[in-house]
Amino acid sequence: MVNWSEILEPIAAWFRSLGVPEPIVHWGHPLMMAIVIFVLGVYVAWAGWRGKLLEEQDKDTAIKSRTAHRQLAPLLFLFLAGGYTGGVLSLVMQHKPLFESPHFWTGSLVLLLLLINGGISLSGFLGNKKVLRAVHAYLGSVALGVLFLHAFLGFDLGISL
Repeated sequence: MVNWSEILEPIAAWFRSLGVPEPIVHWGHPLMMAIVIFVLGVYVAWAGWRGKLLEEQDKDTAIKSRTAHRQLAPLLFLFLAGGYTGGVLSLVMQHKPLFESPHFWTGSLVLLLLLINGGISLSGFLGNKKVLRAVHAYLGSVALGVLFLHAFLGFDLGISL
């Protein structure tokens, strides 16, 4: 089996050499990711659902919400993927195991769910099929729920290290 900590150690050692204070190494990732999840993540989900639920009542507002969702969802994925990388490096910098924490696995699951959801969207919902739009909405909501669990598990991990 590949020893990812060993592979990532030279990068972690370089970051360690910068002399970043321990509280930033320890709590930097959780603080930045909490902002991404609870501000950007919630807004992206809200905009998506608002666009879906208002399409019959208020077309203009629905279009604006869908546009915001479409523009910000890729950024959310990018920030989450970057945060995932930062979290993994933070663990390696602190000489902690990578795969033993449920926090690692919920982060991996979220990225997988959002990757699938992005694929559904990029497919044009296979001809704008209502069922795929519904799958997209509910899968995104599940991903946000897993992100909330992920944040809780991350806080628990942070106080245990």
